[in-house]
Amino acid sequence: MSKAAESQSTPLRADVPDPDVARVLDAAVSAVPGGVARPGQQRMAAAIATAIESGEHLLIQAGTGTGKSLGYLAPALASHRRTVVSTATLALQAQLVSEDLPRLADAVAPVLGRRPSYAVLKGRHHYLCLARLEASRVEEQQEQDGLFDDGPKWVAAAGRLAAQITRVRDWADQTETGDRSELDPGVDDMVWRTVSTPARECVGAMRCPFGAECHAEAARQRARDSDIVVTNHALLAVDMAMTFDGERRILPEHELLIIDEAHDLTDRVTSAAQAEFSADALARAAKRAGHYFGSREVERLDDAAEALRTSLDAHLPGRMPAVPEGVRAAVLLAEEACQSGLRGIGKVGADDADLAGKHQAKASLQVLVETAQRLLLESDQDVIWLSTDDRGKRSLVVAPLSVAGLLGRELFRDRVVVATSATLALGGQFETVGRSLGLPRQQDAPAAPTKDDNEDGPPRWHGEDVGSPFDYPRQGILYVAAHLPRPGMSGLSDGAAEELVKLVQAAGGRTLGLFSSRKAAAAAAEILSDRTDLPILLQGEDSLPLLVRKFKEDPATCLLGVMSLWQGVDVPGPACQLVVIDRLPFPRPDDPLTSARAAAVDSAGGSGFSAVSVPIAAIRLAQGAGRLVRTSDDRGVVAVLDPRLATQRYGTYLRRSVPPFWYTTKQETVLAALQRLSVDAAASS
Repeated sequence: MSKAAESQSTPLRADVPDPDVARVLDAAVSAVPGGVARPGQQRMAAAIATAIESGEHLLIQAGTGTGKSLGYLAPALASHRRTVVSTATLALQAQLVSEDLPRLADAVAPVLGRRPSYAVLKGRHHYLCLARLEASRVEEQQEQDGLFDDGPKWVAAAGRLAAQITRVRDWADQTETGDRSELDPGVDDMVWRTVSTPARECVGAMRCPFGAECHAEAARQRARDSDIVVTNHALLAVDMAMTFDGERRILPEHELLIIDEAHDLTDRVTSAAQAEFSADALARAAKRAGHYFGSREVERLDDAAEALRTSLDAHLPGRMPAVPEGVRAAVLLAEEACQSGLRGIGKVGADDADLAGKHQAKASLQVLVETAQRLLLESDQDVIWLSTDDRGKRSLVVAPLSVAGLLGRELFRDRVVVATSATLALGGQFETVGRSLGLPRQQDAPAAPTKDDNEDGPPRWHGEDVGSPFDYPRQGILYVAAHLPRPGMSGLSDGAAEELVKLVQAAGGRTLGLFSSRKAAAAAAEILSDRTDLPILLQGEDSLPLLVRKFKEDPATCLLGVMSLWQGVDVPGPACQLVVIDRLPFPRPDDPLTSARAAAVDSAGGSGFSAVSVPIAAIRLAQGAGRLVRTSDDRGVVAVLDPRLATQRYGTYLRRSVPPFWYTTKQETVLAALQRLSVDAAASS
């Protein structure tokens, strides 16, 4: 975001009398083209305002079409409290900063008597590092990372990377923020790594010769000076992990935290706390740090890398309840080699000629030491598994069994937290999501603040569902093909394929197919191509934005894909009148984290399937079914080709987690409804 796009006004003061939240929201809504007051949005704003005043944390479910961003931003501004808004993805972050907040700031300025300020804050590696840019050389990076094999491909790739580096240097003379998202067209990740610095490798503004011009530091200063700070779940996780004695190290001090798309928070925090350990990482560290110590240390690191590679090749990918002895010995050897490398580098002083390089070399070794020690500890609070990438290269991965403890300790400290999403009341209750966030059961939390309350007590919270502006029973049908056999582990059964063809033909295309595996999606695409004359788009055949655009433009088209389509597709209107889900989206039984969490529940006397797998399926199913109705004019069918949604006990829980469509298991009713919709859509086009 350019400086011109930000308000530079003084942050809101706590001594300014509160303007009426309704007036702020009315002003915000009036600035939206075609904006109208929405009861759910008004209830959301009022509930958040009450939570802010009472100090009680809030989980608030707001269905599609509620207008969540204005619903939470209006009471935040009216409260005069500095606010951090955390989103699930950088795309949502960009939407808030480039679309919602500029319009909102202009609209509410007359009500507040000033234009509120806002800023975006991302992780340090998202910003151009001037020190790394100055030192970057394409040939150096190729040598360090071993990116290319010898031959013509190496020459072509080197030329392409050199051109990208040149473009980054030209952009560096123009950018005011150094934010990677503003570099258009973008550059390869390997190029960006040469001109950016992870937080652990940064020497600090005071020690860096470019500290006074640092884009990351400038972003943090803008955040400290702003009323609203927009960040993402990953940086929020890092901030919680680095909070010490109540002092935040990343985010500015604030009184209100709003978590948008809160159903994704635990997964994002888990990813932030995850670490990998591989032979390639050891080899890269040896090449990066080899300039600063002797050949003996380099040889030890190379030997350790080879030992680790050999030991991992002897095992199949998957969870490791206990680290095999050979792997453990290799990790120990690697840890000792990294420690030797750290001693070889020695202390890094401000007068070192290559301060940044030595600091980064030490940081890369230190990360490996910490990960190795975590693997060797084999804590029952961690899950360890062996993964394999597309090139067959293997890595050890370690991740926390649960992040609820971290969230319970740090998320609700010294601030009011509002967590919102269209998918929080699983099975009609907030307890499951609340538990994953580290919140006590509602009956165990204090009902009201007392003089004896202290910050170490359980957080006070409640959940509230403000509904949706859509009339789901009138606008959509939830159809379960209860007559089909239970789906197999992969692919598409003959019965499901026959059902799919009937549904798609009745709809005349207009179908978004959400599949549990690429194999099933590919089989469905082949079957529909053979048995219909409809255009069939399959995820992976082109970029996702281009496929979605084609899907929108031609109503007869079917778009088929896997998990990334379940949340990221927004296609209102007659182009999407049928959403087909081939099977209930339970996590894979061999998923290391899920299986470990389920096993922990089972060992404690509970049901791991009910406590872990069913809630995951509920969130995914609700997100997928939510693709159907995006506006008040949308009509259609969500068809689930998995009879378990109708026949199993957990089916009721899952159905209560999705929008309240009219429910049926009668095929003829659904086919007739789709045919009528297709005729109506064709007549109006």
